[in-house]
Amino acid sequence: MASVASATNAPSHKDLQTNRVADNVSSFKAADTVIQLADTHKPKPDLNDLVFGTVFTDHMLTIEWSLKDGWQKPHIQPFGNLSVHPACSCLHYAVQLFEGMKAYRGPDNEVRLFRPMLNMKRMLNSAQRSCLPSFDDVELLECIRKLVELDQDWVPQSDSASLYIRPTFLGTEPSLGVKKPSRALLFVILSPVGSYFSTGVKPVSLWADSKYIRAWKGGTGDCKMGGNYGASIYAQYEAVGYGCQQVLWLYGDDHQVTEAGTMNVFLHWINENGEDELATPPLDGIILPGVTRQSILELAREWGEFNVSERYLTMADLRRALEESRVKEMFGSGTACIVSPVGRILYQGENLHIPCKENVPPLAFRLMKELTDIQYGRTPSDWSFIV
Repeated sequence: MASVASATNAPSHKDLQTNRVADNVSSFKAADTVIQLADTHKPKPDLNDLVFGTVFTDHMLTIEWSLKDGWQKPHIQPFGNLSVHPACSCLHYAVQLFEGMKAYRGPDNEVRLFRPMLNMKRMLNSAQRSCLPSFDDVELLECIRKLVELDQDWVPQSDSASLYIRPTFLGTEPSLGVKKPSRALLFVILSPVGSYFSTGVKPVSLWADSKYIRAWKGGTGDCKMGGNYGASIYAQYEAVGYGCQQVLWLYGDDHQVTEAGTMNVFLHWINENGEDELATPPLDGIILPGVTRQSILELAREWGEFNVSERYLTMADLRRALEESRVKEMFGSGTACIVSPVGRILYQGENLHIPCKENVPPLAFRLMKELTDIQYGRTPSDWSFIV
């Protein structure tokens, strides 16, 4: 069985189109894309001064849908403002979702996406939960590929920067009725980015308190909806007031660990049974199924060097393990940060210090290197999608 990190041939858009399984989804077609080129081109930013998500490329993708006419032709057009009705459902009832993925330029000058079909499938899941129309995920990926190919000069020549891709889906029906929207807009914008944290890759501090809850059973925590993030900002600022950078979201009376800020959470420790284990909370409806999360689990299971578990973890478990010196390291994962070590957790007035001798401790460093080697094409892998 070929290693996921050593496959010799990375798939391209042609492979996906050739191997796709036909379905009955009514969808736009990438082959129908209408392209309008920008008359002028914006200057490229200084990579050393990039603030995440503040600079955008020359073009964007828009695709409209209506209940009456179905999906319209995709349009790649000059980047610009959207025009929406003041009563549209995305503004009033948060009928909205988004995705986050990146394009990387390798040393061979090829531009690659990282496991983009996982993003497409998660976007479909979010659309279903939002009562937004379905679409063909392969066709959307091909539209995104066309957009990235057109603006490929914006993909940084750097192994510490990338081009962030933000697909977004809005309900745009001009009505104040609380219902499935009869009109929608899917669009994609691109933004060159450096490190997600302004301080670079350094251990983050977390405020763990059950005062605020990110998601709950039966809710939308497993979907990538804007409302999940907007509702977290208040708690984020309270965490800063306590001298922490992010919130460690807890759930239930037993204070289960769920996510950290916008990241999935991993704990490398010696568990209650004396076993070397990498653990992360399970996908039970309140955890976002992160692409980086899934990739870390698959890599670590392939190594076969320690147990890899999806299990519930409580603050009592963590505190006891720290007291007994059983914690090796803790880190968050996500598309924006990839891997982010945790150095300190403020919980019930006590600072819990997580072992973190270097800025990036051993396992986090190893995972960061293996993932970025695949993302930038230094390691051939079938997780790479060549643009």
